[in-house]
Amino acid sequence: MKYPKIRELKEAVTSLVTPAFTTKFPGEPHTPFENFRGKPEVDDNHCVGCETCANVCPSNAITIQDDKKRGKRVITRDYGKCIFCGMCQEHCITGKGVVLSDKIFDLSVFERDKLVEKQERQLVICKHCDAIITTDQHIHYMHDKLGPKAFASTLNLNLLNDKLQLARKEDTDVEIRDGLKRKDMFNIICPNCMRSVLIKYI
Repeated sequence: MKYPKIRELKEAVTSLVTPAFTTKFPGEPHTPFENFRGKPEVDDNHCVGCETCANVCPSNAITIQDDKKRGKRVITRDYGKCIFCGMCQEHCITGKGVVLSDKIFDLSVFERDKLVEKQERQLVICKHCDAIITTDQHIHYMHDKLGPKAFASTLNLNLLNDKLQLARKEDTDVEIRDGLKRKDMFNIICPNCMRSVLIKYI
């Protein structure tokens, strides 16, 4: 028979006379420590819908669906699948789009649908090939990031005009007919279509 060591007896006696280390949650409220990885909180003002968080999410808790007919990108976040790894916060291009809360951690519900949140962003779609370029907010974020260098792109100029309303949309919007022409480079077209215009006419 193997008898317990003195150290083990000491730990057993100590545990009997000291309070429990764990909290009494959910019987009593619990306040997590600072930097606790809780629910990812999305800041709608800083999330540009760039799709980065969905690409790095290991549990596929974040999914992207693009609706060309409505011109909307729908971002779905299922917190029932979230493992609170913090990859979305770490790789967020704005640094403020999503932050893990150290206060919200209790996500227990009876209906799983209550753990699903949706967010919509306006899509920027190529007027020639109908390809999805990115979101409107993403373009504006890159414009703010680049500063004066952003004016080198006609795509940025078109979207900037929509934001500042320097000229009427009907004055700058030209219908694309019979393939791409040089004038169409001033339309909202994807990088592939822009490249074909530059190679052909410039």
